[in-house]
Amino acid sequence: MITSKVFVKKTKRGSVVKGIREHYLRDDILCGSALCSECSQKNACLEAEPLSISDLCSDPHYIIPDTNVVMHQIDVLTETVFKNVIILQTVLEEIRHRHSPAYNRIREVISNADRHFYAFTNEHHRDTYTERKPGETPNDRNDRSIRLAAKWYQDHLKPSDANLKVILLTNDKENSIKAEKDGILVYTFSEYVKSMKEYPSLVDKLAQINMHSNHSGPEFRTGKKAYIYPEHWKLSQIQDSLKSGTVVQGKFQASRENYLEGYVFVGGDDDSDGKSIFIQSLKHLNRVVHGDVVAVQILPEDQWTCPSSLVLEDKTKSPDIEKDPEEEKILKKKKSSLKIMSGAIIGIIKRNWRPYCGILQPPSIKQTTHYLFVPSERRIPKIRIETRQGEKLLSKRIIVSIDGWPRDSRYPQGHFVQCLGDLGEKDTENQVLLLEHDIPHQPFSKAVLDCLPKLPWIITDADVAVRRDLRDITICSVDPPGCTDIDDALHCRQLENGNFEVGVHIADVSHFIRPGTAIDNEAAMRGTTVYLVDKRIDMVPELLSSNLCSLRGNEERFAFTVIWEMTPEAKILRTTFFKSIIKSKAALTYAEAQMRIDDQSLNDDLTLSLRGLNRLAKILKKQRIDNGALSLASTEVRFAMDTETHDPIDVEKKELKETNSMVEEFMLLANISTAKRILEEFPDCALLRRHPAPALANFEPLIRAGQSKGFDIKVDCAKDLAVSLDTASVSDNPYFNVMLRMVATRCMAQALYFSSGVLPQSEYFHYGLAVQIYTHFTSPIRRYSDVIVHRLLAVAIGADVTYPDLVDKKKTQELCNNLNYRHKQAQYCGRSSVNLYTHIFFKDKTVEEEGYILFIRENALQILLPRFGLECTLYLSSTNKSDDEVVFEYDENAPSQTAVGVSLRQFDPVTVQLHIDRTNVQHQKTILKLVKPHIPGFSVPPLTSEPPSKKKKTV
Repeated sequence: MITSKVFVKKTKRGSVVKGIREHYLRDDILCGSALCSECSQKNACLEAEPLSISDLCSDPHYIIPDTNVVMHQIDVLTETVFKNVIILQTVLEEIRHRHSPAYNRIREVISNADRHFYAFTNEHHRDTYTERKPGETPNDRNDRSIRLAAKWYQDHLKPSDANLKVILLTNDKENSIKAEKDGILVYTFSEYVKSMKEYPSLVDKLAQINMHSNHSGPEFRTGKKAYIYPEHWKLSQIQDSLKSGTVVQGKFQASRENYLEGYVFVGGDDDSDGKSIFIQSLKHLNRVVHGDVVAVQILPEDQWTCPSSLVLEDKTKSPDIEKDPEEEKILKKKKSSLKIMSGAIIGIIKRNWRPYCGILQPPSIKQTTHYLFVPSERRIPKIRIETRQGEKLLSKRIIVSIDGWPRDSRYPQGHFVQCLGDLGEKDTENQVLLLEHDIPHQPFSKAVLDCLPKLPWIITDADVAVRRDLRDITICSVDPPGCTDIDDALHCRQLENGNFEVGVHIADVSHFIRPGTAIDNEAAMRGTTVYLVDKRIDMVPELLSSNLCSLRGNEERFAFTVIWEMTPEAKILRTTFFKSIIKSKAALTYAEAQMRIDDQSLNDDLTLSLRGLNRLAKILKKQRIDNGALSLASTEVRFAMDTETHDPIDVEKKELKETNSMVEEFMLLANISTAKRILEEFPDCALLRRHPAPALANFEPLIRAGQSKGFDIKVDCAKDLAVSLDTASVSDNPYFNVMLRMVATRCMAQALYFSSGVLPQSEYFHYGLAVQIYTHFTSPIRRYSDVIVHRLLAVAIGADVTYPDLVDKKKTQELCNNLNYRHKQAQYCGRSSVNLYTHIFFKDKTVEEEGYILFIRENALQILLPRFGLECTLYLSSTNKSDDEVVFEYDENAPSQTAVGVSLRQFDPVTVQLHIDRTNVQHQKTILKLVKPHIPGFSVPPLTSEPPSKKKKTV
């Protein structure tokens, strides 16, 4: 049967066009019940005798939830206790458009046969399809369609068993009344869950909401308290204002250092792609959560302000507090002349809420069910929840979801979702890291594993026929110790004409991962391999990452090779790309390669190759620096692990050798050469990487830092900055230049992947490397961007064929957006892992160490401890001030802090004591106490009389 849908639409020219869309209806769609005698179906999804788990209905029954129940109560509905649930097509389609995370979760449950969830296509069933009535809203039509389907099921199954019931679950009162009139058994979801007496813990997982139409989420009041926040504008009003330009749209990022501040970035996720608007105070933040897309009204210029130099944490303990005691510290602070564009959030365009990991804050009232949940991510506000398991959960890591944020509540309201495990256990904490940074870490599915080649894998004659055989060349890899996912290998040999042949050989991952396959889709979603201190979350299965694709020593492997012919002065005469077969002669560490280069008694082919590479790399690096490339600095640490407990037993800063730089130079050169080649072939869809030049205002901290030591830091271009950094050195402070470069790193924008067709060539520039064009080609085992670049390059040289998505610039840009997000999250997750193991290492220890002042804050100093590669905060004032407390005077321009005649300036050396404060069980802090210089009443005595510099460097 065919029914027609008639609709009208307006064309771009303004005319109205009438259209007709055919809608097919069928009478052979099965009901999915094993009990049904009318539908002839094998392996029916719904059980013939469903077990009742509700006191509301002791008879066997099936459940039909409406759209809002599935969308808002997904945490409860996906619990394994729920079975024999009918999910209507009407519900699925509405959720797919309104809430993709809930849609993905319910589809996953439906695909699990053990759960007995059945997707019924009511929109194409002749007896359950209904047309929209004149004047009827889409929401009302969908509710009517759900009631019709529930009524049909009830009548359809009656002849089979009179005792089987069909229950409609809805929180909509109007929908409930209409369903009851139609003779449908109907309950609210909350009533049904509370009647499941054998599962009392499910009540805690209920989303506490009352449904009303509101674009930014459910609106509800918690009582008769006064409003704390302004009302959000309606979406229609926001859209009109966006068109007129009176408000702007952007993505909100909360401050990591001050919970009462944040920025809205207009035109991008960070300041690399657009302007930023500063937001300060609860009123102007107006219930925004980190990551939300918001509408902002720019304040009059006389109301503009600037970021506070205070480091503030929300120390509120009561879930019912309304006023913020810390806010006055900001609003009454001394106003700076450096005011920046400021605004107020007037509406939420899109909530980006997700489940959050964290802990319950111990309540101020005993035997309460009301708690404040403290998220692990500092940029997320505390969340009010109600739970009867509070005492049991106080020592656990848990997951909580936000349900809504009423205007009269200081904090958003949410519900308990899941307990992860005991607080402080390594497995639990690692799970928190992965969840909080949205790292896909589930085991690879069977569909993905089915894409892997069968073992034993061999190189065939057909493979040799289409690849260049380089197995006789002395090729080797140079990587960190313990590396098993070896992406790259190199070689260098002198030609008869006196020039050098230099080769970079990259694992040919694209040979094993074909477009559109399950393994390709999974790798594209994951985006990158994530490296934690004690584990690695692979982008591709281990058979590829550590075996068939890894360029291991003395193993034959497929590679994508780039060969240059270079003069002894490293001038490139010719560049060639091709697919190859290689056999690496050795898999060396950086230290092993350095020892070979330095050992003059060694003159074998492998050592001569390394020496040639090292000599040419130094020339290439000098050329890059001369062109204005930046050499910046960051802190990286290495942990020595106990082989049994896997606890850290030593920590130290990573040391870089010449061979680190050698490998880096040729990887950079390979990436630049590849970028030029793929852009020539694909000017509109090449996947490239750019590094936008920072806004000049971003350099203000660097300029002031240089001035504090008498240096004029030029920032007009990358070349000027590089020269200024190279010439800034202090004879009595050998670490000064490193710290200055670390400050410069903080000023930089994020490097980004992009599709060449969406930006003008003037924006391709990579600021940090000082090159006009750049991409990623050299790490396809751990970066999906490189896989795409391999495919583009293979097509460019005739080694492979193209496919539609590869040459679609919009699809490429969508992919780049995900890769940028995944890359950023992987970086943050890796840093958090280092932080976790640092706290484990310093547990129960007090260490005295020499360091330097990296930054001066209004109430704190950022201290760098070079030996450990750590940055820690030394607070200069306590929460509870006393009459005899030492008072520091902050000079923002110097910058400096002065007390009792002693001044502490940026980059000054200090001696500190370090230990871990475990009083905050979630956000354990590294506590610093000043030893030197000695400030009476503030500094603490040294651990021993022996100066720290003369102590044995062990912990």
